[in-house]
Amino acid sequence: MPQTPLLIGCASGFSGDRTDGAAAVVRTLAARGGGTLIFETLAERTLALAQLARNDDPTRGYEPLLDELVSPILADCLRHGINIVSNFGAANPPAAARRIAELARQQGLPTPRIAVVHGDALNTPAHRSLLTQRLGAALEGLDIVSATAYLGATEIAQALAAGAQIVVAGRVADPSLTLGPALAHFGWDASDWPRLGRATMAGHMLECGLQVTGGYFCVPGLKEVPDVHAAGFPIAEIQADGEFVIGKADGTGGAVDARTVKEQLLYEVHDPARYLTPDVVADLSQARVVELGANRVAVQGITGHARPDELKVNVCYRGGWLAEAEISYAGVQAEARARLAADIVQKRLGDAFKLRADLIGAISILGDDAGRMRGALPDGHARDVRLRLATENADRAQAERVLREVTALYTCGPAGGGGVRTALRPRLNMMSCTIPRDAVDSGWNFLEEISP
Repeated sequence: MPQTPLLIGCASGFSGDRTDGAAAVVRTLAARGGGTLIFETLAERTLALAQLARNDDPTRGYEPLLDELVSPILADCLRHGINIVSNFGAANPPAAARRIAELARQQGLPTPRIAVVHGDALNTPAHRSLLTQRLGAALEGLDIVSATAYLGATEIAQALAAGAQIVVAGRVADPSLTLGPALAHFGWDASDWPRLGRATMAGHMLECGLQVTGGYFCVPGLKEVPDVHAAGFPIAEIQADGEFVIGKADGTGGAVDARTVKEQLLYEVHDPARYLTPDVVADLSQARVVELGANRVAVQGITGHARPDELKVNVCYRGGWLAEAEISYAGVQAEARARLAADIVQKRLGDAFKLRADLIGAISILGDDAGRMRGALPDGHARDVRLRLATENADRAQAERVLREVTALYTCGPAGGGGVRTALRPRLNMMSCTIPRDAVDSGWNFLEEISP
């Protein structure tokens, strides 16, 4: 088993993240002898949006910012032997792989060995029958956009072990982007649960990008972070036993310390003793966080248990229309005028019309869809209020009524309203279940083996 530590840097935490952070990560990896660069670009509904894009254009359906993410660092990664692993294939991994090959051609680079992971899309009649068994009547009559299973690290590891320089996947679990390279590098047995558990949590630390280097952590006056505007993306140093150290790209702002690491360690963790992934059940109930120096934090004491028998599946479907409209009120009785405006619209639409009202500037985050304002200030205290009214409706024409009514408040509503903005967009809803892993036919191929 190789003993050389593996460096894995992350340069994206979601679709729409910054695209200029990868260069510093690549420079750091190159200076330290190489490693792997990952991009995490999928959220629960991102893949459904990608599927809609592929439906409109069969050559699309992958991460819209792919060119901006990959093009600036492609040459350096190939030159320094830095592998690239990502789920930016979204709903169309082969198309993403072809685009990367074209970027290499445009830059005069040798054609990289690109592997494409498949099997996450559950689009056969047999899959639909299985999902119906699991979800029952809830699935009836839905206009399904996508149904995808969360794959694990196996295919990524196999592709890298076979010589892939770039691995393009769709829906794989976020930590699997890190575990796959670790499996390939160290040659761990796929049932070495303690090591898999540790490396999985290393991936968990990386998957949200700047969250662990101070970005999402920062609160002025309470949790200060230096040069947060230039925070660097994180890098994990994984040892042969799976233990790891979290740091960040050299010469960047932000911070990696015990506080940032603890917050990310517990992110989206419901049961610290049973963090479920496709590859392993990670156990961080005895985790220890140790600061080793400036921007170097070790996470110790993690183990793992046998992986779940089933894989998680997300089913996304069309959920009608979301209409949003906003208008501002300022000065004397601003809050009272905003409340009256909301009341006017509700009365004109009728009590049967489901309408959410938020008073941005008075109270909104703690309000609920019924308009109940928990913890609101006493009426009249706010002097600068942005009223937001929103509704969802299966009928587009009904949803548009809210937009028209709010626009009419320019002259029909309380005095002094202005700055109306409206938006109407289709809504995607989601439900989840699990299915037996043997119902998912996953695998990988090199790009040249895939038919155009």
